Amino acid sequence: MKNRTLHSILSLATAALLAALISLPAHAGSEDFGDYQVNWSVLNSTFLTPETAKANNLQRSKGIGLVNISIMQEDENGILKTVAGQVEGKVSNDIQQVKFLAFRRIQEGDSVYFIAQYQYSAGELMTFNVTARPTGHTRDLQVRFAHTLFND
Repeated sequence: MKNRTLHSILSLATAALLAALISLPAHAGSEDFGDYQVNWSVLNSTFLTPETAKANNLQRSKGIGLVNISIMQEDENGILKTVAGQVEGKVSNDIQQVKFLAFRRIQEGDSVYFIAQYQYSAGELMTFNVTARPTGHTRDLQVRFAHTLFND
C-alpha cells in the first residue's frame, strides 16, 4: 500500500513538473538523427512553481537555469515517443568557463526526460554541449545549442 501511495505521489509530482515545463516560456529546439531525435528546452528555474520545484527537488532561484532533454524515436505508427537512455553534457559561458551538467532521469509512465540545473548570470550567453545515447544504441547523439536567460 505504501509503495502504491508513494508511486502515486511521485507520478503526480513528475506530471506537474512536466506540465510546468511544457507550459512555461522556454527556449526549445530539436535535432534529427534519422532513427532518433533529441529535443531540448531551457528555462529560468523561477518559472517553476514553488510546489513543483519542491516536489522534484529542484532549486528555484534567479541565476539558476533548467535544461530538459528528451530522446525521441518514431514508433511504427510514425508517432514520436520518448525512449530511455543516458544523457551527459556541459555548459560554458562567454569566457569559456565550463560546468558539467548533472542530469537526473525523470520517468512518468512511458515518458522519460533528463533534467539538469546550472548557474548563469543574467544576459550571459550559455552554450550547451550534450550527448544523448538511447538504451541499446551504440552511437552518441551530440547536440550543441546556445541560449541567454534573463532574470524575471
